Amino acid sequence: MDLGLQGRVVVVSGAARGIGAAVVRCFAAEGARVALLDRDVAAGESLSKKIPDSLFVPVDLTRENACHDAIRTVQGEMGCIEVLVNNAGVNDSVPLDGSPHDFTASLRRNLQHVFELTHWSREDLIRSHGAIINIGSKVATTGQGGTSGYAAAKGAINALTREWAAALAREGVRVNAVIPAECDSDQYRQWFAKQPDQEKARNQVAALVPLEMRLTRPEEIADAVVWLASCRSSHVTGQFLFVDGGYTHLDRALTSSHQW
Repeated sequence: MDLGLQGRVVVVSGAARGIGAAVVRCFAAEGARVALLDRDVAAGESLSKKIPDSLFVPVDLTRENACHDAIRTVQGEMGCIEVLVNNAGVNDSVPLDGSPHDFTASLRRNLQHVFELTHWSREDLIRSHGAIINIGSKVATTGQGGTSGYAAAKGAINALTREWAAALAREGVRVNAVIPAECDSDQYRQWFAKQPDQEKARNQVAALVPLEMRLTRPEEIADAVVWLASCRSSHVTGQFLFVDGGYTHLDRALTSSHQW
C-alpha cells in the first residue's frame, strides 16, 4: 500500500531511541526524508547513519532558542517541513508534594518544546498541507499517582492536539495524537532493570494488558504515527488514537484473574 510519504520531510523529536527511533525507521521504510532531533549524540548519529537521506540534529530541546535553531537547521538542510512528530518527553515522577520549581521544570521537559517546535514549523506545515502527530500518554486519561508534572504535560498535549486541529483545519493541516500505555520502550526497560525481580515485574505489567497480555511494541506505535501522517488518513484530525492493547479503556475484569 502506497502511503504517499516518498520524499516527504519529517521531523521527529526524541528520535534516537525507543518509540522515536521506531518512528524514524518506519518513516524511512516509506521513503520519507527524516530529521532526527535528540540530545543523545552517540545514539542519534548511530541511527542516522543507518537511515538513507536523513539528518541528525543534536539538540537539548529545553534550552532557550534550541527549538528555533533546530527547526531552522532542518529547513536549511532539507527544505520545507511536511510532517512533525512531537515525541520527546520523559515520565520524570515529579509528585504533588514536589516543589513548584520541579513541577515547572517538568513542564519544560515535556510540554514547552512541543509548542515551540510546532510554532516554528507552522508556516512550513501550512504551505505543505502537512500533519502533526503528538505522542501522548495514558497517564493523562487514567492518572498514575506520583507524576503530576508529566501528567499535566500530557494532558495539555491532548488539549493542544484538539486546539491545533481546530486552528489549522482551514489551512489543511491535520493534527492527531497517538497514545501509548504499557510500551516496551527504553524508559520502561530501565524501570524494569531497577526492580528486584526484573522478569516478574515485566510479567506483572504485561498481564494488565487485555489484548494478548503483552507490552505494546514501539513498532506498533510507529505504524500508527506513520498512518496518521499519510494520505491514507486524509480526513482524520483532532483524534486520540490509543495504541495500547485495550489497557486504558477496557474492563479490568479482563485481566484481574491472571495471577503471577
